[in-house]
Amino acid sequence: MPDLPNVCVLSDPDHLARAAAELFIRSAQAAIQDRGSFSVMLSGGSTPTTLYRLLAEPDNAAQIFWKQVHVFWGDERCVPPDHPDSNYRLAHETLLGRVPLPPHHIHRIPAEHAPAEAAAHYEADLVAYLRAAAPGHLRLFDLTLLGLGEDGHTASLFPGSRALKETSRLVTANLIPSRNEWRVTLTVPALNYLSDQILFLVSGADKADVLNRVLCGPFDPAALPAQAIRPLSGRVMWLVDAQAAKVLPPISL
Repeated sequence: MPDLPNVCVLSDPDHLARAAAELFIRSAQAAIQDRGSFSVMLSGGSTPTTLYRLLAEPDNAAQIFWKQVHVFWGDERCVPPDHPDSNYRLAHETLLGRVPLPPHHIHRIPAEHAPAEAAAHYEADLVAYLRAAAPGHLRLFDLTLLGLGEDGHTASLFPGSRALKETSRLVTANLIPSRNEWRVTLTVPALNYLSDQILFLVSGADKADVLNRVLCGPFDPAALPAQAIRPLSGRVMWLVDAQAAKVLPPISL
């Protein structure tokens, strides 16, 4: 059976969120101490919601110098920022609006515009931030948070979608035929080249089969886009709860 040293299994979603919060805080403190800033890419979905609320709690929030934090997103639904389906709105309501983060440090995807226009604007924002980063710092994201869909997608990189073939852009508009909707997403090269540490958060029995296929099955990123996330020189870690891990092979810690 395969060895999975980069997978940490927590007993339940609450413990998963607490472990993720501890890692988030340590990453922020280390980056700010080293370079004076911390850049994090947030994900949408239900799993990180508890994490965001934990980070906003006074005892946790006080451990991060928020004025030195820059926040980005890996993908967004093509809706206004106040829409119930907006990844930005989720993060703002649970975390960003509850900590002293400078508004100009929030780099949201302007998904209220046409998909291609929103992608172009967001890519320009990423490039401008990277050019202004600390000298010698080649990674845009100190910490990248990702989830895993039941179909193997991550960010808005869905199985068989056009975005999986994009190699020259950091950000692209992506039509999801199975959902009949447009998304704006970072591309595979952007995630792999610009991330220093990638943290997948996976919770629930409904993710057990796909998690096992992604981690232990044949390499087929067209069918399982999460398999394509292999940072060039960064690290990948999977925090999963016991239900999501129930069909994984034994893990050597």
